[in-house]
This record gives sequence, structure tokens and C-alpha cells, in this order.
Amino acid sequence: MDLREQAARRALEEVRSGMTLGLGTGRTTQHFIDLLGARLQSGDLHDICAVPTSEATAHRAGALGIALTDLATHPQLDLAVDGADEVDPQLNLIKGLGRALLREKIVEIHARRFVIVVDESKLVPVLGQGALPVEIVPFEARAQVRWLASLGCRAELWLEADGSPVVTDNHNYLVRCWFEAGIPQPHLLAEQLSKRPGVVEHGLFLDMASRVIVAKADGTHIMDKER
Repeated sequence: MDLREQAARRALEEVRSGMTLGLGTGRTTQHFIDLLGARLQSGDLHDICAVPTSEATAHRAGALGIALTDLATHPQLDLAVDGADEVDPQLNLIKGLGRALLREKIVEIHARRFVIVVDESKLVPVLGQGALPVEIVPFEARAQVRWLASLGCRAELWLEADGSPVVTDNHNYLVRCWFEAGIPQPHLLAEQLSKRPGVVEHGLFLDMASRVIVAKADGTHIMDKER
């Protein structure tokens, strides 16, 4: 079994009938959505509704018969399930390389419990081993890239294969930032990014995850947030 599917199967054990869910975006979450749809169709689960974090997730869930809702109707979600690009030992995350970080964060802050599903390749000692995505408004995008590069990273506007900017579901652009030695102070960086006009959101998901389900070759492992 694919490790991502293994993690998704374990996450499905967290779901009970009658729950309202937040559905993340990405390859691992696709497995979870497919498995959830199958359980609903079989009748093993019922009365589930979900808030999607992207147009792609909404389309996939809707096609499987998962009832969709919104945060205005259900401002408190029982559970949100999503993947991550990086997970550190404190369960801090980098997310957003699936291009949906803003909607993911909006949805997932409304969940009583936020469960992450990953394979062991996503575990890192320090965040910033790969790219940190940052969503910016299109206006004066190059100026934002230049400012981001002043934070001690290599910053590049994320481009499609044809050279055009990647555009999110929110009609914004994405910048990818690489930190050569990782991100030593993610909370400080998150604060700097949050204060910058024109930066809409960043991929640092700090102090949010309740549980991380890690699929490894020898089985599934659980990392829980210390209380």
C-alpha cells in the first residue's frame, strides 16, 4: 500500500458519523477524500458534511457524494484533515506547495482538532528544508519578491511551465522561498510576513496541528501535540 494511502486510512479512523470536517488539498488528502466517499457510499458513515480548502477538493468531494458546506453555516468544525510539506518535532508545519495555503489556514483554524497525514519523508528537524510558499497580491509582485529575498532567503515568483505566474484559487500569486540553513525562528518569520502589506498569507502553520499521522515502512506512527 502507498504510504500516503496508509496514513489516510489511519486518519479515517478519527471520523465519526455526524461530524463536520475540513478537507485539505493535496495528494495525501485525495486518498482520504476517496476513502471517506467510499465509507459514505457503503453506509458505514453517514451525516457527514465538509468544508473544502480548494476548488479541486470541492470538485473531488462533490463527485464522491460528500455533502459540502461552509464556515458561515458551520463555524466550528469537528475535525480537519490535511497533508503537510514539512513537520518538525513540535508539530509545526510548512504547507502550501499544493497551492492552497490561504484557504487551508482559513478552514483549519476553525477545527477543534487538526490532524495531519504524511509519510516519513516529510519529517524534518528544522522547518525550511524545502521551499516555503508565500501568497502575495499580483500588484507590484516583483517588489514583494525583492523584499522576501531580504529576509535571508532565495525568493522566486512561482511560474508555470509556460512562464506565466502560478495563480491561486484566490487570484493571487505565489512566491517560493528557500532558506539555506532552514528557518531557525519560524515564529519570528511568521510575524514579519504577517505584517507586510501585500503578503496575503504564508505557509508556516505554527501551533495548529493536534496530531500527525506518519506512515513509515514499518507501519503507522502517531505524533500528538504535548499538552
